[in-house]
Amino acid sequence: MNQRHAALLDDPQVLAFLPILYVAWADGDLSERERAVIAERLRDAPWLRPEARSRIEAWLDPTSPPSASELADVRALIERVRGTLGSARRNVLAAQGEAIAHADLSPEALAAAEELAALLAIPADDSASPQAFAQVSVPVEALGVALDGEFAAVRAKVRAYLDDPDRRMYGLAKDEQRALVRGWLSALEATGLMKLSFPGVTTDAVDHRAFMTAFETLALGDLSVVVKAGVQLGLFGGSLFFLGTERHRAHLHDVASLKMLGCFAMSEVGHGSNVAALETTATYEHATRSLVIHTPSESARKEWIGGAAVDARWATVFAQLVIDGKRHGVHAVLVRIRDDEGQPAQGVRIGDCGVKMGLNGVDNGRLWFDHVRVPVDAMLDRFAKIDEEGQYQSSITSPDRRFFTMLGTLVGGRVSVGSAGVSVAKSALAIAVRYSVARRQFGPEHGPELPLLTYPTHQRRLLPQLASTYVYSLAFERLRARFAETMATTDADTRSLEAEAAGLKAIATWHASKTVQLCREACGGQGYLAVNRLADLKADSDVFSTFEGDNTVLLQLVGKSVVSRFQKSLASGGAVAVLRMLGGLAAEQVLDMNPIEARRTDPSHLRSRAFHRATLAHREATLVRTVALRMRKRLAAKMDPQAALLEIQEHLVAAAIAWVDHLALRWFDEECERCADPEAKRWLVRLGDLHALARIEETAGWYLESGWFAPEKARAVRKEVEALMREIAPAAVGLVGAFGIPDACLAAPIAFFDPAHPS
Repeated sequence: MNQRHAALLDDPQVLAFLPILYVAWADGDLSERERAVIAERLRDAPWLRPEARSRIEAWLDPTSPPSASELADVRALIERVRGTLGSARRNVLAAQGEAIAHADLSPEALAAAEELAALLAIPADDSASPQAFAQVSVPVEALGVALDGEFAAVRAKVRAYLDDPDRRMYGLAKDEQRALVRGWLSALEATGLMKLSFPGVTTDAVDHRAFMTAFETLALGDLSVVVKAGVQLGLFGGSLFFLGTERHRAHLHDVASLKMLGCFAMSEVGHGSNVAALETTATYEHATRSLVIHTPSESARKEWIGGAAVDARWATVFAQLVIDGKRHGVHAVLVRIRDDEGQPAQGVRIGDCGVKMGLNGVDNGRLWFDHVRVPVDAMLDRFAKIDEEGQYQSSITSPDRRFFTMLGTLVGGRVSVGSAGVSVAKSALAIAVRYSVARRQFGPEHGPELPLLTYPTHQRRLLPQLASTYVYSLAFERLRARFAETMATTDADTRSLEAEAAGLKAIATWHASKTVQLCREACGGQGYLAVNRLADLKADSDVFSTFEGDNTVLLQLVGKSVVSRFQKSLASGGAVAVLRMLGGLAAEQVLDMNPIEARRTDPSHLRSRAFHRATLAHREATLVRTVALRMRKRLAAKMDPQAALLEIQEHLVAAAIAWVDHLALRWFDEECERCADPEAKRWLVRLGDLHALARIEETAGWYLESGWFAPEKARAVRKEVEALMREIAPAAVGLVGAFGIPDACLAAPIAFFDPAHPS
């Protein structure tokens, strides 16, 4: 130990504060706030000798922190003294200080030591009162209004449908689940909500936002119903609405009323997400003006087709269109797969996927087609048609652009699945948070047990997830609006929307899976019981990570889109754009190397949205730019483009995630501005702070490597996350209450747990 720090052990007045100073430095960093508060209290302590004061101030010098060995020596001294104290005073910092000093301290010294312990957020002893966790009120109704958005009346109607204690199942066989879900779907149709699916046809609504909002809210309940409704209305009906013309849209009334049950036959077992490589063929025969649908190999088998195993009578089949031996790419065709009695149509073979990990109320099936003939009018021909002479016609001359335009119209499925993932997270959090406040575990000697949510480790499991759920919930409000705006334009360029939908879908569904798992663990053995719903939420939502596109594949598409736009902006801007980029690089470099910014640790800075947005934008811009430069370098060296992409694949996905992180926070902030209630808005901002800092904390290593952070700033970010969790924890029950989940829908007994009045 150096002379300066060794001198601390020679002064009894300084020794009295040694435990507090040790705790303050124990994580290797003393924040500016802590340093300033301690220095102020020392200046206000007239009983301290000048030498003692100067020695303590030297201990607080940020440029000369104690070494690990010095802290170890001090800790050893404290531990030796702790053993001499009675159990009632063993964890009282002031008592430790008194014993270390081997001298009686003045009342002022003891009071000051205890005050400093409180300022450092260290309890004076381990009998911290559970009353310290008294719940605080939040404007639940106003927060609910902010979350419900423009279509609160639609959400209320869905909640009324969900508020039925009999609409819950677990532990049933596959066929029983399917029968229940079929009945619940009919009950949903009776509410009239299904008519919202097709604006301008089955409803006077001008866009799909009302239906998408209903779908998201429906996901607070049984997810098999959600998926069945999504297949019938969003996929099957959506294909007729977006890819078909008036003669196809005429079927939509029957689709919405469940008179025409259908499925969506795109995926093939051999090709998965690679839709362009589908093998199923639709070959045109001019003599009969028909299309012949055929499965040429086992790898062309249609797989995981929701509704196909039992209920669907029709299918939208995606196949390679062949005319006179020439292929025109993937097109969609309406095909009858069963007769009215439920028997397979001629040439159609149907299989049952059987029992799955979850969603066993959905009848997923397999389809094979053996030269099934359908009229040429069955082709969904909004973007391409076969004329009377048998010639292929399309207003979109580029095959690639035509393919992506057709798929782009179906992006609503990703919007809906992603927002359903947010609803899953809401349900899991409502259960786990309510249980964590009522359930008590351990506590002080001879004292009451403490609520689970008083423990920082429990807060760490639940509260960042709660904050992110709020952020993603409002971000999807903005995404639905973007979808409506884009689709309102005839033959709109959907590429930006596709990237936004794919990115948010991936992040939100991964968030749902992580949240459910953390909530399950946070509820211990109770979370493992099927009756408490978390098991079903976990099993039923897990497929969301691959449903409507595998998340990792989607993020590669996002990355390509973002990088492509970056490269095009440089190419179209010429030398000026290059100079602008270089200027931006120089500005970023100056900021990165700025020791003041890199080391700022004050809470007002760390909670500044300008800091959050700048930090996320820096990571996004850096990763997008560097992945673009890596790709350009490989292409310049004549490397095969596919091989080049494989080499930078992980970099590409990281850039996509960074882009989505920045997008989600930006959209959340924009939606927060619409909140009219000041108190609700303050809570939304605080939740946004926790989400942003938690995301930044997860990638703190990257920011350290890039020079954006100094080590003390990374530690300060972690501390600020912890401080925000302490602030939010007492409000957590109210915050999940704002989700508006009906009690009958929430269902889990532990969500209503009362140890004083067991059921």
